[in-house]
Amino acid sequence: MSSTAVRATPQSSKAAAIAYKLEAIVIPVSDVDRAKNFYVGLGWRVDADFVISDALRLLQLTPPGSPCSIHFGKGLTAASPGSAQGMYLVVSDIEAARADLISRGAKVSELFHRLPGQEPQPGLDPKRQTYSTYATFDDPDGNRWLLQEVTRRLPGRVDPGNITYTSASDIQAALWRAALAHGEHEKKIGGRDENWPEWYAAYMASEATGTQPPA
Repeated sequence: MSSTAVRATPQSSKAAAIAYKLEAIVIPVSDVDRAKNFYVGLGWRVDADFVISDALRLLQLTPPGSPCSIHFGKGLTAASPGSAQGMYLVVSDIEAARADLISRGAKVSELFHRLPGQEPQPGLDPKRQTYSTYATFDDPDGNRWLLQEVTRRLPGRVDPGNITYTSASDIQAALWRAALAHGEHEKKIGGRDENWPEWYAAYMASEATGTQPPA
């Protein structure tokens, strides 16, 4: 074994069982109220707006359906305003998300698609592959957000015992995909599948965890 190899220890094994949930990220802004108005305009929830002193103010906002929030304000970071780049916002329907953001005043780029190691190409991914279609938009300081359409997770990315949907729109989109797939399933079996609730559940679970969908 190489001297640089990492050995498992009782401590690291124990740590692996602890849930480390990403709670918030700090973004640098130059005008706190302007940034607040922008994100509120996008429909993001204001969780906190604490004025501690003339030199310290903290805001927390959360995108719809997101378990992670953003922090910005005064006295929080020495980073240059606009220097936060490539922050991912994952959506299940990128066309609908782009239209919603534009209706709220965001200047969203045209859609583009790319696979790892390839140059971006305009438009939706031709096969509508998961993880492949993107768009970008900036806040007033130039902090850049990257929309990414994810409809099916890669294997191992989701704990099968902890599958969650974070918004009604995500559930609706998952149900529509399950319905379409189930229609193909019924064509194969040559009739109505009376156990469709079980099939839907298995399909949605496989989609969330990246495992093999039901036949």
